[in-house]
Amino acid sequence: MTNKKHVLRFRAVNRDIFDAIRSGKKKIETRAGSPKYFNLQVGEELVFVCGKSRFSRKIKKVRKFSSIKALHRVYKPQEINSKTKTIAESENVYYSYPGHKEKIKKYGLVALEL
Repeated sequence: MTNKKHVLRFRAVNRDIFDAIRSGKKKIETRAGSPKYFNLQVGEELVFVCGKSRFSRKIKKVRKFSSIKALHRVYKPQEINSKTKTIAESENVYYSYPGHKEKIKKYGLVALEL
């Protein structure tokens, strides 16, 4: 196991997701793939930050996916975001973040089980 820490920041508008991870209701966090997230490993620590609040969780599993559809062959949309019920809704959420459509097309997605 490693003692490496990685900071994942949340915008204030995503406070509900931050709180769901903290409470344990959300056990899977995803990020648009990029070199920053490709090398995360089981046992490493993620430090979640939203404003002045912070907490940490260890990574239990790392999975990489080439697309949102591939991600949802393994995880239900509501496991990723409790407000989404369909793949189309999930795509709309991912694509609402600036630059994510291009990042996902180029790098795919990384799912982190906590």
